Amino acid sequence: MAKTRAQVAELDPVWARILSEAEDAVRHEPLLGGLVHSSVLHHPTIERALAYRVSLKLASGEMSEQILREICDEAYGSDPDLALAARADIVAVYDRDPACHRFLQPLLFFKGFQAVQCHRISHWLWEQGRTDLAYLFQMRCSEVFGVDIHPAAKIGRGIMIDHAHSIVIGETAVVGDNVSMLHSVTLGGTGKEEEDRHPKIGDGVLIGAGAKVLGNIRIGNCSRIAAGSVVLEEVPPCKTVAGVPARIVGEAGCPQPAINMDHLLRGS
Repeated sequence: MAKTRAQVAELDPVWARILSEAEDAVRHEPLLGGLVHSSVLHHPTIERALAYRVSLKLASGEMSEQILREICDEAYGSDPDLALAARADIVAVYDRDPACHRFLQPLLFFKGFQAVQCHRISHWLWEQGRTDLAYLFQMRCSEVFGVDIHPAAKIGRGIMIDHAHSIVIGETAVVGDNVSMLHSVTLGGTGKEEEDRHPKIGDGVLIGAGAKVLGNIRIGNCSRIAAGSVVLEEVPPCKTVAGVPARIVGEAGCPQPAINMDHLLRGS
């Protein structure tokens, strides 16, 4: 039996809000009706909508949308944390991006959100030992969104990647919860070593546009990395670093820089 809107709102408030916003979007712009219905209103759950959206974006002559949809449906059916993380990501984008005015927007229009969800599927495949399929998802995500995240990289919840162009995250990188980063960020290595070689980003970290964090170093919780910085050494929690190479230039400026999204270096 189909659930009523009130039941959906009680069980899944994020999805209920997306449905409401989708109906409102169709009323205000009927030309978007086909897109909104196929991407949102046609689906009974957010998991099904996410599977549809990811498979539609990544489909190509090399692998059809139907096969990709089956893979995504399997992933969401097997691991409820995938959709829980997606919900947290939607809320994060809405809370932190001043250009985001509805929960619907990340799902339909924001490639940063969409790329992170593609990575979550590729990481699930990697953990299942299906590495070639995981690499296919990585390749298509890079081609479609300009976001290249190795399937083995571990990404937390509540992630906001604003603009999301030219993002690179390496194989052994770890990104904590509630992290915000802007375009052209690299979490990379420093050479050809094959062991643990990529950064570990703590919870609540804000990474500015064009910043490069290189090597197996720890970036402490609730720290800030200024735009254009090259970070080669560990950063303590709640500090701001800037420069090439980056140095500590002050405190983080607030308890939650990734949520506050303040990039200014006052008093530095």
